Amino acid sequence: MAPESSTTHSAEEDARNRDILIWVNGELKHRDEAKVSVYDSGFMLGDGMWEGMRLYNGKWAFFDEHMDRLFDSCRAVSLDIGMDRAGVLAALTETAAANGMTQDVHCRLMVTRGAKVRPFQHPSLSRSGPTVVIIMEHSKPVDTLQSKGIRLATVPQVRGLPMSQDAKYNSHSKLNCVIACLQAEQAGADEALMLDPHGFVNTTNACNFFIVRKGQVWTSTGDYCMNGVTRQKVIDLCRADGIPVFERNYSLVDAYGADEAFLTGTFGAQTPVSEIDGKAIGTEGGRGPVFRRIRQLYKDLVQETTR
Repeated sequence: MAPESSTTHSAEEDARNRDILIWVNGELKHRDEAKVSVYDSGFMLGDGMWEGMRLYNGKWAFFDEHMDRLFDSCRAVSLDIGMDRAGVLAALTETAAANGMTQDVHCRLMVTRGAKVRPFQHPSLSRSGPTVVIIMEHSKPVDTLQSKGIRLATVPQVRGLPMSQDAKYNSHSKLNCVIACLQAEQAGADEALMLDPHGFVNTTNACNFFIVRKGQVWTSTGDYCMNGVTRQKVIDLCRADGIPVFERNYSLVDAYGADEAFLTGTFGAQTPVSEIDGKAIGTEGGRGPVFRRIRQLYKDLVQETTR
C-alpha cells in the first residue's frame, strides 16, 4: 500500500474555522454567507492576484514584502486595488480582531478585477471596481510535514517563459500548477517538482525548492518561478550566517544526489523533501544539519520581527 498522501499545506483540523468571518469588499460575513458574483473576473477568468500571509503575535510576518509583491503584480496588469497599504492593513486588522485571531493564523488576501457587465474576456467589461476578499483561518501545519516530509515526482508540466504567463505573478490563474499537482498525484507522489523551459530544476507546484550538497544550499535562478518571500528570506539568512547559497541552474542528477532537500513557503516555512521520483534524499528524510540550522534561523527571524 502506498504511503498516505500529504501536501505542503496540510493543516490541523480546527473547529473554530467553521464560524470564521470573511471580509468581502468591506463587509464581514460568516463563511457560509461570504460570496462573490458569478460574473466576477476571478471566477470567470482567473483575473486577479493574491497573497498568503501568516499572523504571529498579532503581527503579519514580512508584511511590507508581501505588499511589494501584491502591488507590483497588480500594477503590472493594470488592476487597481482600490486602497493603499494602510487600507489593506486596516482591513486585515479588522478581520483578525473580528475572529479573535493573533497566532497560528493563515490569511489568503485576494484581489480580482471585479464583476463584469457581460461574460466575456475584455478587462473593460469590469466596471464596478475590484473585488477584495480576506479569508483567515486558524491554521497550524500537521506534524507529519516535518516528521515524514514531502514526496515529489518530476512532472512534464513546466513553468513557462515570462512572455506566456510570467511565473512571478501570484495570480488566480493557477491551472498550470493544478495540472502539475494532478500529474504528481497520478504518479503516486504528494506534490510536483516542475522543471523550467530548459529542463533545469525549478520549483514545485506550490512552493520554492532547495537542495543541500556538501554543505552548500542550491535553488533555481528564480527566472521561471514565483520569487517567494520565504525563499528570499532563506537566501538572505544563509548569506548572513555564512552558509554558502547559490541561485543557479542544476539538473535532476544534482537533486537526486542531494544530502538534504526542502521546500519554502509562507504556510510551512521550511518543509523537508523525503524523496524525489522514488529516490530517497539523504539519510534523514531530506533533513540534515543545514536544514535544521536554516529552520532555526527563520524561526528566530519571525520572532524578532513580530514581537
